[in-house]
Amino acid sequence: MKILTLIPVGPVERGLLESLSEGLAAHLRVACAIQPSNLSPEFAYNPLRAQYHSSEILKRLLAGASTDCWKILGVTEADLYIPILTFVFGEAQLADHGAVVSSHRLHQEFYGLPTDPGLLHQRLLKEALHELGHTFGLRHCSDYRCVMSPSHAVETIDLKSAEFCDACSTSALV
Repeated sequence: MKILTLIPVGPVERGLLESLSEGLAAHLRVACAIQPSNLSPEFAYNPLRAQYHSSEILKRLLAGASTDCWKILGVTEADLYIPILTFVFGEAQLADHGAVVSSHRLHQEFYGLPTDPGLLHQRLLKEALHELGHTFGLRHCSDYRCVMSPSHAVETIDLKSAEFCDACSTSALV
């Protein structure tokens, strides 16, 4: 049985994890389980950037995963980066089984706007689907409405749907 395992990295609101789990289960038609975790992102903190290195978090997630895991998705509130970019919303292994997403820059408050829990949940679901799409072997899509279109800013996340376009859906068999 295919089970997508969600693992909190640092403190993550339980309701956010549950909403994400339900959304992923519905979109991917797989069972989702939220695994309790005491994994803190502090080991990946870069004080010069005041951010957390997503590749290091992903590596640690995968090292601690059981061998029977189908897909693993780390979920964090930490502000993520990779060395060549200012920030990332997430990172995934291409055609493998691990990904990590961050809700840090998905909150309206990050941009000085009023809290919008519904929008946060939509954005996180889209980014989780996007990163998991990479684990299915999908690359970025040129259709801006496809969940696999690149996410350079929250505005591009808001424009796309939480669905794979026909071409991506067929390629990944999701």
